[in-house]
Amino acid sequence: MGLADVVTRMVGPDVPIEFTAYDGSRSGSATAPVRLDVRSPLAMSYLASAPGELGLARAYVAGTLDVVGDMYTALASLPELTLNQMPSNARAQLVLRMIAARLWWPVAPPEQERRSNVGLGRLREFGRRHSKTRDSKVIAHHYDVSNTFYEWVLGPSMAYTCACYPTEDATLEQAQEHKFDLVSRKLALRPGMRLLDVGCGWGGMVMHAAKHYGVRALGVTLSERQAEWAQRAIADAGLSDLAEVRYQDYRDVTETDFDAVSSIGLTEHIGQANVPAYFRFLLGKMRPGARLLNHCITRPNSRHPAEVGAFIDRYVFPDGELETSGELVSVMQDNGFEVRHQENLREHYAKTLAAWGANLDDNWDAAVAEVGNGMARVWRLYMAASRLGFHRNFIQLHQILGVKPDGGRSGMPLRPDWEPPATF
Repeated sequence: MGLADVVTRMVGPDVPIEFTAYDGSRSGSATAPVRLDVRSPLAMSYLASAPGELGLARAYVAGTLDVVGDMYTALASLPELTLNQMPSNARAQLVLRMIAARLWWPVAPPEQERRSNVGLGRLREFGRRHSKTRDSKVIAHHYDVSNTFYEWVLGPSMAYTCACYPTEDATLEQAQEHKFDLVSRKLALRPGMRLLDVGCGWGGMVMHAAKHYGVRALGVTLSERQAEWAQRAIADAGLSDLAEVRYQDYRDVTETDFDAVSSIGLTEHIGQANVPAYFRFLLGKMRPGARLLNHCITRPNSRHPAEVGAFIDRYVFPDGELETSGELVSVMQDNGFEVRHQENLREHYAKTLAAWGANLDDNWDAAVAEVGNGMARVWRLYMAASRLGFHRNFIQLHQILGVKPDGGRSGMPLRPDWEPPATF
């Protein structure tokens, strides 16, 4: 029995994937849309030492396992690879092959995991979870990869958060522009108002608010490279009199009495235990009647763990934690906000990730040259896996709009006025 046949027994005979292996064996349909190549005995050792998503990720990132064709299609077709669930004869065949190759588990993880801030528990060196020092290291780990790399993946908008597609066939750039404008309209931005954008990334929201709404906008980010890029973009756009981006922890912002606050993709990094203090801090920065728009990834129910999966935690978003939309609403209300609106943009994030994945594929050779093959593989796998998570409702994306009460006055319209009227 060839190794490819063993893999087929692991995943089941009906999986629409062709399998090839380093021993020359091949199984599955030659007309399958994707092919999985087991390029080294180490691939099986990775899968055996960490069954499930982490083992598969390690094998792929290390280059011992390859996916030929669309990564999303491959992940959507594969069941979870778990050694203990294999048929006994297939498991015996795999063990014999690993012994013959003088491989067993545990096997050292790939270089990208060992050398990261997360690998082998190194984050503990930087203090307790979600301390300012540790958060700074975590953000640098993910966002300070390469601005050039992000330009290829994200496109001209440099928006690394869920877009909002006004139509099914809208482009990524149109959808990102629509997202920033939707946030602006939910916040009821007007000329002369002051906006605080926490976790501002490369400054997309800050520049949109300044350019299109005449708002004086301050953005803060813990990524030094993001801040440098945003500062140049603001100057190039002639918006320096209205827009500012700082390399700064949001907790160190001293200004107050903002007319609006936007938080787009920051709450995932806060930590569940710190969410109440986070909302209290933002409330304290706002004048009475000001609005907060909180836009973040959420989990669909409280039965799912708050912590992100092992692959995401070790390779992509260290220390990430997700709340449910209900938990966020309750904490906002318990800490002084009146919640006025929420919506789930889950399908929009699946479309956004599909566009980012296509951008990476289109610029693959340049991306590998810029950040290395292992890092590019991390991103290819991460975006496809996240897209699948949103598609299957394992994760969601919520926008929640809250108001800092001004006595009994909310300043809200009788009905939401940020979408064009429906036509019948």
